[in-house]
Amino acid sequence: MVAQSGSIQRKGERVYACDAVSGMMVVPSTKELHHAIIKETSDLNDDSEISFRFPDIKEALNKIKMKREVGEFLSGALAGAMSKAVLAPLETIRTRMVVGVGSKHIAGSFLEIVGQYGWQGLWAGNAVNMLRIIPSQAFELATFESVKRYVISAQEDWDNKKEEDKMLKIGPINLCLSLSWISPVAAGGAAAGIASTLTCHPLEVLKDRLTVDRVAYPSLLVALKRIWQNEGIGGVYSGLTPTLLGMLPYSTCYYFIYDTVKKSYCISKKKKSLNRAELMLVGGMSGFVASTISFPLEVARKRLMVGAIQGKCPPNMVAALVEVLKEDGIRGLYRGWGASCLKVIPNSGITWMFYEAWKDVLIGGSGRSLV
Repeated sequence: MVAQSGSIQRKGERVYACDAVSGMMVVPSTKELHHAIIKETSDLNDDSEISFRFPDIKEALNKIKMKREVGEFLSGALAGAMSKAVLAPLETIRTRMVVGVGSKHIAGSFLEIVGQYGWQGLWAGNAVNMLRIIPSQAFELATFESVKRYVISAQEDWDNKKEEDKMLKIGPINLCLSLSWISPVAAGGAAAGIASTLTCHPLEVLKDRLTVDRVAYPSLLVALKRIWQNEGIGGVYSGLTPTLLGMLPYSTCYYFIYDTVKKSYCISKKKKSLNRAELMLVGGMSGFVASTISFPLEVARKRLMVGAIQGKCPPNMVAALVEVLKEDGIRGLYRGWGASCLKVIPNSGITWMFYEAWKDVLIGGSGRSLV
């Protein structure tokens, strides 16, 4: 049998190959042939291999990095939920003292609540409070940040205009208009207070009713049903006007103090942002000062909101203030102030700490910039 160079012939199960150099017939063993077939098959599989790779979670998160406004909204909601879960007992004690239910002292009010309702009584109305605070903090903090940036941008655009475009003519009088007198922080704080109040006021009413009278209002649904039947839509929004009047000075002072102190401290220490402990300290101080300034309005607001329970609801905020002065004098305007401070100071500090932390997670390090 003669075979050409490189030709292969099969005889049964044996393979014969002709070596062109030596002219000799090379017969590979079965083992060698088996390895050659496996190698050839492997090479074919390598060419047609379908690769699979697990998705990069970090890359995916970066791609869906949310807009600044959305991140601020969610950060506010999460910060509010965390702070309220921790500080609910102080909120319950403060509400009872402000509206004149039970003991006039913090320790006495604490013992009364535990004695009458058990430890769970310290979290009375907390479910409603959580439903209220989550959207409230979300709208409030997101509105503050957005309005502050908008005012800053508007001021910059106005300053870049020509002088003649800034003039307002009223007859023979020419007035040069300026936006520099508007504080972006104060405007943002006022807008934040209004937005959160309009959004969540009904839940605030329900929370106060559940806190003050657990017998008449044992649950959220019962409270909502009774208020609607007895007072209508006006009952759900009872005290809205005094709430807005009381919220404006508090919210404006609160955000103005926080933002101003934060910026001043960072500039003096040559820092770009505050650490967590510093955020708690500045936030707590801001809440303390703002609460002290506006607390008499808070007392009047609470009187109006829960007055229907006691059958002696004042007609307006001024009447509520006069009523408090007649009953308890000047001290009455600050009744519950101690409990309020115990609640406001840690609440403000913890809220700002969690808020800035969640901004770092949701919108990155730029969320803690000074602008």
